Amino acid sequence: MRIGLSFDAKEDGIAPPGAPDDWQEEFDSPATLKALQEALQGLGHDVILLGNGPALVRSLLEKRPDLVFNIAEGRGTSRSRESRVPAVCETLGIPCTGSDPATLAVAMDKGWTRCLVREHGVMVPAGRAVSKVDESLDDLPLPAVVKPAWEGSSKGIRSTSLVTTRSELKERVVEMLGMYQQPVLVEEFIDGDEVTVAALGNAPWWLGAMRVLPRTSQGPFIYSLEVKRDWENRVKYEAPAVLSPQASDALMSASLRVLEILEVRDVARMDFRIRDGVPYFIEINPLPGLDPRTGDLCILARGHGLDHAAVLDRIVRAAVARYPGTA
Repeated sequence: MRIGLSFDAKEDGIAPPGAPDDWQEEFDSPATLKALQEALQGLGHDVILLGNGPALVRSLLEKRPDLVFNIAEGRGTSRSRESRVPAVCETLGIPCTGSDPATLAVAMDKGWTRCLVREHGVMVPAGRAVSKVDESLDDLPLPAVVKPAWEGSSKGIRSTSLVTTRSELKERVVEMLGMYQQPVLVEEFIDGDEVTVAALGNAPWWLGAMRVLPRTSQGPFIYSLEVKRDWENRVKYEAPAVLSPQASDALMSASLRVLEILEVRDVARMDFRIRDGVPYFIEINPLPGLDPRTGDLCILARGHGLDHAAVLDRIVRAAVARYPGTA
């Protein structure tokens, strides 16, 4: 099969004026792109690199692959930026891996997502999105985690994101609104296990869970960007996650419910915190990082016996099954 790989690559050079130092955190390195290309070729596919933006559109019109393998996050701060590639593919009638534009747009907006899943009975931390610097914060819980509402790859989630006082909360909210130019989500800090769940396929889904455990205990743990950038020294990944049968059942049930509510396709990674055996949904990433060494989903899958190629193969097969006539 001829597969086109859509992506946003990291760029050399200076960050745009006023951009935070994590402005390229979502984008893929040349090493990641090479690993994906080689793995797909090893599965017997002919792979062409599409990029994103105008280059993607030109390549789709000129080369028209059988399937687009989409990992493109989109540039800028638009909450619909992850929807661009599947929307173009829908317009041109070209099969594409992953969720459709509507699901990707909703999942990008953490505030919308939590409202949807909560409405359908999934537990979420108390909290809400804040969009103005002069907005009252008196109703928000403490301690709380403060983060951008429309970002992924832990952008904006730092060691300072966990706040315990009203003054800290106000300071962090104002800082984040200015830095990321989008609403800020303030959520109750759930002091419990950090767990991520991977989903591959479609119904019936393949599900696997992984706990993220700090190597040293230095107070409340949040899976911040500083931790992710130094993950080999800061955390241990436990896959499969060792949980009580009750907590494990509740986690899998909540994960399947989230996938159903948001109509997710082919692949996703969901984050939860578990307190007193109860899983609280934090967010979902339907375009998870697929770096074979550092991607949380790939680390999780490896712990469950799936190598990088097997992960990509499951994604491709799930997508192809939706498009009759695709090779």
